[in-house]
Amino acid sequence: MRVRDIMTSNVITVSSDTPMVEAGKMMEFHRIERLPVVDRGKLVGIVTKEILERAAPSQATSLTRWELGHLLSRMKVSEIMKKDVVTIEADDTVECAIATAQEKRVGSLPVLQGGHVVGIVTTNDFFYKILNPIMGMGQGGSRISVHEAGEAEQIGNVMECLRQNGVQVVAMGTIKRPDTQKNDLVLHLDTDDPTKVLEGLKRLGLSAEARGFQPRPAPVRH
Repeated sequence: MRVRDIMTSNVITVSSDTPMVEAGKMMEFHRIERLPVVDRGKLVGIVTKEILERAAPSQATSLTRWELGHLLSRMKVSEIMKKDVVTIEADDTVECAIATAQEKRVGSLPVLQGGHVVGIVTTNDFFYKILNPIMGMGQGGSRISVHEAGEAEQIGNVMECLRQNGVQVVAMGTIKRPDTQKNDLVLHLDTDDPTKVLEGLKRLGLSAEARGFQPRPAPVRH
């Protein structure tokens, strides 16, 4: 999967001479928390809600309301924006984007193609567009964890058990157990009652546990 597959394409940007107040209003209106700063088609910085809040005068200031208004109206995005922006290319893999965001400790990555901003990808995108589908979030059914069944032979046995019981897999993956360093096979199934599956796995000598699984993801915010 490439970054272009999960990024927000219709990214809203501002120029560096945009008043800080106007940038704040844009974030509020569009319900976003960051704005790439673009001058003449080139990315020159990024401004976030956190940066705007830090730049705002303290409530303890001795300035009058009129003086505050005048000060804020004159401040430009160029004065407060972060200039050293961590970016990613549209054709880079999602794994590369996640690793970059973790290494640089950033919550968003403007996406470039040919030197131009074509989108933005955030940690929310990683969760809601990648992790949630993998885990089957937002779908009914049940989840089972088959202990130490992450190897090819055990996976094949589990799949045969599911076939015999007419159960389909919504999503699956493996997770390493910290105590044994062996992989558990985690399955999200399309049935609310995996009892027969659990009984079949037990006959195969496999230990498994299950729980209902019907959470709904929250709306994505950038």
